[in-house]
Amino acid sequence: MIKGAVHLFIEKGFHRTTTREIAKESGFSIGTLYEYIRTKEDVLYLVCDAIYDQVTERVRTQVDLTGTCLEQLESAIRAYFMVVDEMQDEVLVMYQETKSLPKETLPYVLRKEQEMVEMMESLVRTCVKEGVLVLNEQETKLLAHNILVQGQMWTFRRWALQKQFTLEDYTNMQIACLLYRSKRGE
Repeated sequence: MIKGAVHLFIEKGFHRTTTREIAKESGFSIGTLYEYIRTKEDVLYLVCDAIYDQVTERVRTQVDLTGTCLEQLESAIRAYFMVVDEMQDEVLVMYQETKSLPKETLPYVLRKEQEMVEMMESLVRTCVKEGVLVLNEQETKLLAHNILVQGQMWTFRRWALQKQFTLEDYTNMQIACLLYRSKRGE
């Protein structure tokens, strides 16, 4: 159901997609679909939840936790950027359509976003504790947010960025901008 909904949301947008179309795209009858959901917004909630979980899990499994704290942080950034690249359409749908979530489910979905920030923030904080990065608490939090935003920019601006950069070049330049200006003594 989630893959079918994502495909339709990419193609038509959330508001122009019907639950009947979601059922058909998913291989369900409309009756079967309504056994799992009450509204089309429920499908959007499930889509956003599944995308966040998939991104987070894939990044966690791809991060190399050997090496220095800075190497681990770089590995996490590379993994995140790669996952965002591989899931461009899903990430784009999620950010375009989150505004359509019911008010009672929006905090849960936003919490998922915050968990991804906290994952990066933990790695940044380790580099600060080890003296590799010189950042105060606010700068640490901002850097974690910036890492996620720069990864997402690859999706939002892909029409321009992919004409100028490979993902590897983009990632290397972003790591240089995000991290190396914060290193002690540089």
